[in-house]
Amino acid sequence: MVTLRQLFLDVPFSFSPSVLPEVPVTGIAIDNRQVQTGFVFIARPGAVADGHDFIPDAIRRGAAAVVGQKDLSGLSVPYIQVADSRRAVTHLAAAFYGHPGRKLTVLGITGTDGKTTTSNLLYHILRTAGLQTGIISTVNAVIGDEVLDTGLHVTTPDAHDVQRYLARMVEAGLTHVVLETTSHGLAQHRVDACEYDIAVVTNITHEHLDEHGSYENYRAAKGRLFALLAATRTKPQGNPRLGILNLDDPPSYGYLSALLAREGLRQMSYGLSPQADVYAENIVYDRTGLTFDIVTENARVSARTHLVGAYNVSNCLAAFTAAVFGLGIAPETAARGIAALPGIPGRMEFIDLGQPFTAIVDFAHTPNALKVALQTARQMTRGKVLCVFGSAGLRDREKRRLMAETAAELADISILTAEDPRTESLDDILTEMAAGALSRGGQEGKTFYRIRDRGQAIRFALQLAQPDDLVIACGKGHEQSMCFGTTEYPWDDRVAMRAALAEYLGIEGPAMPYLPTQEQQPGTK
Repeated sequence: MVTLRQLFLDVPFSFSPSVLPEVPVTGIAIDNRQVQTGFVFIARPGAVADGHDFIPDAIRRGAAAVVGQKDLSGLSVPYIQVADSRRAVTHLAAAFYGHPGRKLTVLGITGTDGKTTTSNLLYHILRTAGLQTGIISTVNAVIGDEVLDTGLHVTTPDAHDVQRYLARMVEAGLTHVVLETTSHGLAQHRVDACEYDIAVVTNITHEHLDEHGSYENYRAAKGRLFALLAATRTKPQGNPRLGILNLDDPPSYGYLSALLAREGLRQMSYGLSPQADVYAENIVYDRTGLTFDIVTENARVSARTHLVGAYNVSNCLAAFTAAVFGLGIAPETAARGIAALPGIPGRMEFIDLGQPFTAIVDFAHTPNALKVALQTARQMTRGKVLCVFGSAGLRDREKRRLMAETAAELADISILTAEDPRTESLDDILTEMAAGALSRGGQEGKTFYRIRDRGQAIRFALQLAQPDDLVIACGKGHEQSMCFGTTEYPWDDRVAMRAALAEYLGIEGPAMPYLPTQEQQPGTK
């Protein structure tokens, strides 16, 4: 069993007091309600509540020690003061679980769009190559045959959960892990002790400016992945220390390339032009997927993926580059791994109940993701493109206008609706979105509509659809809830689409999930 003193033996930050007792530690908790006898409770300041206020309750529940940022005294258990509690969590959790990242080859994927897809592509490539591989994504964590849910909304799991997953992978005999890494996870130090060996950035576009304050801060948060890559300790299995960049993302490429150079790290690029180290040629698109050639300085290999959309060629190239040039996997094996991925839940997922038009659910929830989703949709139909989407409350407000402008330009009909309004006024959010649509020539009641209830918005889109049209619901994808006020209501766009299609066709199907907007006059503007 680890002791309090052992937890702090190897941390990269100062703490007080410098000499700690040999108190046995049975667990780590950042929520006082999860504290059990022998746990260390780490108190963190938060936007809504301050963990320091719950220290007495944590002690009553059996905390053996407390870590926090404030200058406190007089507690009945040891109190260790640190400069940054958030940063402390990841390193203390890593120490508690025996630093599992040092025993694994860790491949990190970050970026605004494409993280989940690239992570899953890489996971399938490594599995195809016979490597015992796990994955921690914003969708789930996969450890052998076990699949664990990682939360309701998309972000990197908390630091102690990440370290727990990594430790379980080590116990299961895995040797490699693909870790999808969000900007929140990087900025909040949740992944600081993961010991990355390969780092991929897919792109950096407009997103999370509410959290980071500016594009520059957001880009810097993503760039922290390379600082962590440089800080990784030497491992018995070796350290690839490779950074991989998207040459087709000029706003971030130069900045990130310079970061890698300053860290003295090896770097490679991928893209759709021969200027990249790894690029694609002879791309053929169809409704069932993509075929293309992957070209490097010394090889050319044919590839096939079940994924659709030009942007997924880039995701395939990113995964291929990490596997082949980071881990030495044969190009032909990597191509077979790309073909082995059947699809990603909620990513350009077809919902077919026999209707005479195409219905798709996609996760596109950023301006760039919506743009490429609609461009892909346009390639997939001879008819109209009808798009149902919203924009989240208490998040980057500028996205509302940008996404509505994008839809006004690329979709034939847009239905603006709810997407996690949280404690903001849904009507105010829709008004901001409508202003964006109007600024790009949209005509309310003709090319765009406002429907508060998301289920009703999907139904309305289906009613407007004609044979050979395409209806796409964007923004929620695989997510399993929607937040109104402070309540998470069970919601799955795929279930909602099936329910609406079943009603449309007059066949049996699932019930439309409940949202509180169903009780209000749905209306259509």
